[in-house]
Amino acid sequence: MDLEAVRTYAAVAATGQFQKAAAELSITQQAVSKRIAALERQLGVRLFTRTPRGVEPTIDGQAFLPHARELLRAAERALASVRADRRPLRVDVINSRGAASGLLRDFHRAHPDVELDVVMLFDVDTAVAAIRSGTVDASFRAVPAPGHPLPEDVAARRVLDEPLHLLTGPAHALAAARSVPLADLAGHRIWMPGIVPGTEWARYYDDLVAEFGLTIEATGPNFGSDALLDTIADTPALATFMSEHTRLVWPAAHGLRRIPITDPTPVYPHSLLWHRANPHPALPTLRAHLTPPALDAPNTWTPPWTRSH
Repeated sequence: MDLEAVRTYAAVAATGQFQKAAAELSITQQAVSKRIAALERQLGVRLFTRTPRGVEPTIDGQAFLPHARELLRAAERALASVRADRRPLRVDVINSRGAASGLLRDFHRAHPDVELDVVMLFDVDTAVAAIRSGTVDASFRAVPAPGHPLPEDVAARRVLDEPLHLLTGPAHALAAARSVPLADLAGHRIWMPGIVPGTEWARYYDDLVAEFGLTIEATGPNFGSDALLDTIADTPALATFMSEHTRLVWPAAHGLRRIPITDPTPVYPHSLLWHRANPHPALPTLRAHLTPPALDAPNTWTPPWTRSH
């Protein structure tokens, strides 16, 4: 059904005159007549009858009027759902417990008037495709990953360098350390079942392993953070990496130790990605809220592909 014809019908019904409806819609009276005639042919009924003062809906026209108005309201709702100035700002944060989620919570506290729609996509390729299609407005990712340069229409800016900590159980050989040099982790088993080959975080840890001779095991199914913490607490031979801003809660009886890593401190580089032509009015506000870190700070480590980005 032609929505413009329906809109014209509703305008004529409201004004009672073709001429007034034409002025309201900024079209000619002839165009109004043509639209009403076409709608009547489609419906197979007459919608208006003439009166000394103009026109009024017939019985069929009166029956159709509330449905016509609902069609127009539905069309307006459909348009509003995709208009950048009328819908929430959609942001990908990968997971709900990580640093990106914390950054977005800080933004929400600072700008409670900005409506947010938080999504969690899997990897950088999925996120970039969503940005380019307009499915999301921004994404927090580690970029540029090797072999995955960003398209020219996608911009990126580093917004947080997050230190890694070592997480051990109470019986681990390093459990009593106040800090541990990165080189001293060589020979210790680091268990990280959440590493998925081909993702940006897998590339990050591959480079960390290669440069410092570490042993990271990603064996076994990933049953989530609770199962990981249970295993680390009960297995003296295993430790894991945990980012500084990752928010996890574990039972006190686990006795887990969270130990800063030094000399150098490995940091995970979070960048904000967005489409250069994205028109959402809240996107510049989000970008302005995020303060870039001091890139490649002394005594820190990031993979070569993230440096000076």
